Amino acid sequence: MKIFIDTADIKQIEEALQWGVIDGVTTNPSHVSKTGRPAADVYRDICGAVKGPVSLETIALDAPGIIKEGRALAALGENVVVKVVNTVEGLKAVRALSSEGIKTNVTVTFSPTQALLAAKCGATYVSPFVGRLDMFGHVGMELVRQIRTIYTNYGYKTEIIVAAVRHQTHVLESALCGADVCTMACDIIRQMFEHPLTEIGIQNFLNDWKKVPLK
Repeated sequence: MKIFIDTADIKQIEEALQWGVIDGVTTNPSHVSKTGRPAADVYRDICGAVKGPVSLETIALDAPGIIKEGRALAALGENVVVKVVNTVEGLKAVRALSSEGIKTNVTVTFSPTQALLAAKCGATYVSPFVGRLDMFGHVGMELVRQIRTIYTNYGYKTEIIVAAVRHQTHVLESALCGADVCTMACDIIRQMFEHPLTEIGIQNFLNDWKKVPLK
């Protein structure tokens, strides 16, 4: 399973890239707003630093507007994936952009039938938001399992990006159910390296090594 970092903070991205486990980046308008910088500058920095896919989100809500924005975003780099909301207008735009060879990521997806339509329109990726579903009393990961079954049944090539990830259990379940990608905040990726028993084991080894005679 590929791991994407979900942020627009170039410093976080550069730090995470040094860990050797990051395959791509996802951003959204909320992330970009937190940087306090012009979006175009943020996007150029990210696309220049990352070799893998970089999802950049469109803001327009009508198909012609999304298509226009999508083409402009795609021109920023070969690794750009145009992020499009899962609506009728959004999927019309996905169909058009896909026909031009522009990669797309259909976002704010909350049902398996929405994911089915995204795949039929040629989406490169679909992003189910598991954490937000959990907040409203649903089981977010069940949506991912349903999408995986549908895509496998019919041979759809659209990749599943598990998004709105809140903790390591979401990451674990994503890998177990066969998601293609899991995108998450920098803190969650960092936590994946950590376990108290690992720390205890290291300290025990170091303490015992001190007892080993030098000669």
